[in-house]
Amino acid sequence: MAETGKAKTITIISGKGGTGKTSVTAAFASLAAPVVVADCDVDAANLHLLLSPEVEKSVDFYAMPIARINQDLCVGCGLCNDLCRYDAIVIQDDNYSVDPLACEACLVCKEHCPEQAIYTVERQAGYWFLSQARTGPMVHASLGIAQENSGKLVTEVRKAAADVAEEEKLDLVLVDGPPGIGCAVMASLTGADLVIAVTEATQSGLKDLIRVNDLCNHFKIPIHIIVNKCDLNPEVTQTVRKWAQEAKAPIIGEIPYDTDFTKAMIEAKTIVEYKSSRIGDELKNIWNTVLETMKSIA
Repeated sequence: MAETGKAKTITIISGKGGTGKTSVTAAFASLAAPVVVADCDVDAANLHLLLSPEVEKSVDFYAMPIARINQDLCVGCGLCNDLCRYDAIVIQDDNYSVDPLACEACLVCKEHCPEQAIYTVERQAGYWFLSQARTGPMVHASLGIAQENSGKLVTEVRKAAADVAEEEKLDLVLVDGPPGIGCAVMASLTGADLVIAVTEATQSGLKDLIRVNDLCNHFKIPIHIIVNKCDLNPEVTQTVRKWAQEAKAPIIGEIPYDTDFTKAMIEAKTIVEYKSSRIGDELKNIWNTVLETMKSIA
């Protein structure tokens, strides 16, 4: 891509996991290298398995601060227990305390405590990393077990990726987004210039694709579609084509089922690195289409 100042961002998402989103992202990274890659699927990050990055920097990630009770100030009125909607206030030995796993950090208890006995503490919930992969800089993350605030972590990963692109004067950021349409997906879409939705030829895949398209329309982000495993059910694939035409969401590639995807993953390679194959050729054609599309995006 030609340098235009601020880096462009392409976000690859899917309505659910297991559609091949990460394999497509890795293939694009190989074809676009050097490029900044951001793995925003922080709840189940796995892009690093294909790109084998070497970590250069690790940054602590803190979720929303949670409540604690100062036992010296608490008079045991129980108002915090009455107000908590998440049953996070527990009683032990006649003392009120906060269950950190149940606390949703709404801080209603702190706001209404008549003795001002409730305070907040930071909660480390994971890390994000700046690494070097063979395709260029990579920003990825690890969210702690049972930790939430994945949307906040996605925002930090995406922002770090944009900063790296600016520092290293790279003009493209590839974002491997989370599956679904939840908070983390919306966080990964912020600032995206183009969304590529990877779906598969199943009825559930089509329903997920429609929801993803609605989400992109809401944020006014153009969407292109890749149908993976298009030969799983030709009738559904035909239905996806018809729907995409009516929704004005162009299909830029159809990829048949091929065990080469799995074989490439086993060898920790992207499909275009694995060997010359029809799947690799198809992804190169799709990438050329993406590049042509990006030229038209100001």
